[in-house]
Amino acid sequence: MRNLLCLFLASLLVSGCGPLKNLGSSGNASEKTGPAALVAFEQEVNITKLWSTNTLGEYTSINGGIRPVLAAGVIYAADSGGNVVAVDAGTGKQIWKKSLDSPLAGGVGLGGNLLVVAGTDGDVFALEAETGEQRWSARVTSEVLAAPAVNNAVVVVQSHDGKLVGLQASNGERRWQYEIDSPILTLRGTSPPILSDDMLIAGFANGKIVALAADSGSLLWENRLAIPQGRTELERLIDIDGRAVLVDEVVYASSYQGRVGAIAKATGRGIWYQDSSSVHDLAYGLGQVYSVQKDDEVRAIRGNSGQTLWSNDQLRLRKLNSPVTIEANLAVADAEGYLHLLSQTDGRFVARVKVDGDGVTAPMIADGQKLYVQDNGGGLTAYQFD
Repeated sequence: MRNLLCLFLASLLVSGCGPLKNLGSSGNASEKTGPAALVAFEQEVNITKLWSTNTLGEYTSINGGIRPVLAAGVIYAADSGGNVVAVDAGTGKQIWKKSLDSPLAGGVGLGGNLLVVAGTDGDVFALEAETGEQRWSARVTSEVLAAPAVNNAVVVVQSHDGKLVGLQASNGERRWQYEIDSPILTLRGTSPPILSDDMLIAGFANGKIVALAADSGSLLWENRLAIPQGRTELERLIDIDGRAVLVDEVVYASSYQGRVGAIAKATGRGIWYQDSSSVHDLAYGLGQVYSVQKDDEVRAIRGNSGQTLWSNDQLRLRKLNSPVTIEANLAVADAEGYLHLLSQTDGRFVARVKVDGDGVTAPMIADGQKLYVQDNGGGLTAYQFD
């Protein structure tokens, strides 16, 4: 029965969370079935394209796209065909490219000079960040839809079957495993784990956030972020699929058909909660937490109290990617390839640019006044805002 349900869900979730993203809490389709039309506004911020490159192939987006990373002036990105590239963030020139014989998903994990990617076959590959040479490979029990967490000692991989595996960073040997009992039905997505000091923080499809000792996998605390509601399996979906953010010893996390909340990193104690439904990463800036809801409403929440400060529903059903803060603004992109810039102060539109007709699913990277965007067609583009 479980396998039949998973196959049914997989047929629904062709890309990311697919049709489920725009279902109401009862599972009924939203009254507005089409994406919101673009609204006119006065452009307040200038957007300059610095460079663009097409060193990657197209990919079918799963779990919010394949996450790139930026470190020491280099962007590391991957596609679903198994290609991994390093690109100079200043010029867009390719530094190296590695083709792996395995489909990739989730994104790139980076720690020191170790770059780690994984994919839908459960294969995990560790590469030298400087050269792209493969250091080791390993395999976990199920597909990996989230970027691994990496430091100098351990690589943590979260697979879709509810398992966290800690691998030795030097050789890929298994150090520990932690697992939960997954619900019968889940979204096809996984929250990327976060390493902070000696602690690992991860969210699961059962609505729980846990903290583990990174070196041993022992449980430090758990927090029930979301509680299933309703009678049907669809109504009771409460997956945590978006990446949490850690700010000043507070973990901010959100779930599908559940809540967004602030949790004390040291103890796991809940500080505040608010009803929310999102499969996206959270963003943080100006003391506020930003969330893209399942109907693509963009919401700003006061970080210390959980009070909603503003919301913008003018991008409704445009299939937004995860938000990212850049200077005093908030950037999101949509399935039609438009990049939207909103003011963090009140949510008004301040700029817009067309990136790519294939759309943008992957999380974007902000660095000062620059924003790096990986589109679904395989392009990587750098923009400057001023």
